[in-house]
Amino acid sequence: MRGVILVVDDNADVVAIVQAILEANGYEVRVAYSGAETFTQLAKHKPDLVVLDIMMPDMNGLKVLERMRETPSLAQIPVILLTARDDDQDLLSGYRSGASYYIPKPFTSEQLLYGIRLILE
Repeated sequence: MRGVILVVDDNADVVAIVQAILEANGYEVRVAYSGAETFTQLAKHKPDLVVLDIMMPDMNGLKVLERMRETPSLAQIPVILLTARDDDQDLLSGYRSGASYYIPKPFTSEQLLYGIRLILE
């Protein structure tokens, strides 16, 4: 196993696609479909990396990321933002909030795996 990755997106299809790509490449995957569920998962198990969608209804990904960075036990977990929002302000907001990497949707499996390997290896 190459590492444990928590995939967070309110779109079940996106979660399934990312999970399939990661599992096929030897990663253990945990999933969450909302900001609140993210913190439930993080309380149970600390992953090696979080792949986090920005646009979610209850708590957007930037809020999740900011809360993670303010929580000492979660602050060091790397986060890759995965989002359809790709203008410069969104990108800068993500990095200012503490993102490790940023992948715009739509993405290829190669782009996703490159970002993950860049952070984890």
